[in-house]
Amino acid sequence: MKIDSLRNEYLFSGLTRKNMDQNPFKQFEKWLNEAVNSDEKEPTAMALSTIGADGFPQSRIVLLKLFDENGFVFFTNYSSEKGKSIEKNPAVSLHFFWPFLERQVRISGVAEKTSKEISLKYFQSRPEESQVAAWASEQSTEIPSRDYLEQQFRKFSSKFENESVPLPPFWGGYRVNPQKIEFWQGRANRLNDRILYERNGELWTIKRLAP
Repeated sequence: MKIDSLRNEYLFSGLTRKNMDQNPFKQFEKWLNEAVNSDEKEPTAMALSTIGADGFPQSRIVLLKLFDENGFVFFTNYSSEKGKSIEKNPAVSLHFFWPFLERQVRISGVAEKTSKEISLKYFQSRPEESQVAAWASEQSTEIPSRDYLEQQFRKFSSKFENESVPLPPFWGGYRVNPQKIEFWQGRANRLNDRILYERNGELWTIKRLAP
């Protein structure tokens, strides 16, 4: 397969300091709304990167479920590989890629667990099958087969058949409190626009970076 000649030109839009909001969360909300209302298939999908126990970076796709000026929230199994990595080193990064809009957002910050109330509220909003799946999967551990996983699902489906599925004690949310947020817009000739917000106490400084 020859891939070195594959190339797309980015002509959708551009960024100027003037048209960027002073508040990076408001700017993110604007871009997220545009992604949701576009042809992006998974507008809330983001790559979460952590440092694993072996010292190597690890990335996986998770879904953004909440955000405000306190940070960006996703939910997972606290005993998973990413949960263990965050416990050891809470410095993480998030990366959104919206190819239809020729945009990326990169976020560097510190992750911490959300309150149990936030985790419970979101857990109860999930489809019942997804609630059961949280109990059935010992995420990131080795399992003998697909059949074993499906047996676990049936086991917990039967266990909670006549009751509300409770919040697993090992499952909940993380909030990433950002220190840097970069907005990237593709431009022609790879002269892409990059606008970086950096936290300085309660304020944010804004700068343009070379592509």
